[in-house]
Amino acid sequence: MKTGFILGTLVLVALIFLYEWPRINRTQKKEKIVFIALLSLGTILAIVLILNPDLPGPTQMIDYIYKPLGRMLGK
Repeated sequence: MKTGFILGTLVLVALIFLYEWPRINRTQKKEKIVFIALLSLGTILAIVLILNPDLPGPTQMIDYIYKPLGRMLGK
């Protein structure tokens, strides 16, 4: 089941790439690099979340950092 989701994600990423790549001018090399980097990072994050959906989110990290500070200030 997870393999199907991963393949679907990769197909969507390929479609996004094929749609957007020709729209970026040939002279915009930095934009192409950033596009590839962001698309790759998003793809990796999507695959990791498909494989392990119980990963903590960013708000849980903020709670972990600031909860002791809130207890100290609350006294």
